[in-house]
Amino acid sequence: MHSFGYRLNSLLTYAATILALMCAVASFSDKLSLPSPNAELQVVKINRFRKGPSGNDEVTLTLNIAADLRSAFTWNTKQVFVFVAAEYITVKNSLNQISLWDHIIPSRDRAILQTQTKVKYPLTDQGNHLRGKYFNLTLHWHVMPNVGRMIADKIVMPTIFSLPKEYH
Repeated sequence: MHSFGYRLNSLLTYAATILALMCAVASFSDKLSLPSPNAELQVVKINRFRKGPSGNDEVTLTLNIAADLRSAFTWNTKQVFVFVAAEYITVKNSLNQISLWDHIIPSRDRAILQTQTKVKYPLTDQGNHLRGKYFNLTLHWHVMPNVGRMIADKIVMPTIFSLPKEYH
C-alpha cells in the first residue's frame, strides 16, 4: 500500500488542480458580463486659478459627480476603483491626463455615486499654459476581481470646459 505522505501529496495535488480550474472558470466568466455604467460630470465652480509658488498653474474645482456603476459588479468583483481625470491637449503633448478625484467602491450597494465635491488633487500643469485652455472630464473605473485580470474602462463626457484667460 502507499504511504501516508504519498496519499497526502495526491490529495493536495488534486485539490490544487480543482482550485486552479475553478479560478480559471471564474476569470473567464467575467468576460461574459458587459458592464454599462452611466455617469454625468459637471464643473460647478472654479474655486482657485493661480500661478503656484513653483511657477506652475494650479486650478481647484468643485465637481458634481453622478454615476451608476452597479453594472460593473459581478459575483467575482472585489471592489471598483473609480477616478475623474481632466484631459487636454498642449503643444508638447497630444494628451494630458490629470487625476482630480478618486474613490473606492467596496460593494454593489454603494455603487451609485451622487456627490458635489472639491477635487482631491489640483489640476496642475508645468508652466503657465492652462489659461484659456479647453479640457474635458473623463470617468475611469477599474474592476478589481477576486480572481483574474483587472478590467478597466472609461466614459468621456461630451461637454468641453474652459479655464479663464486670467488668474483669480
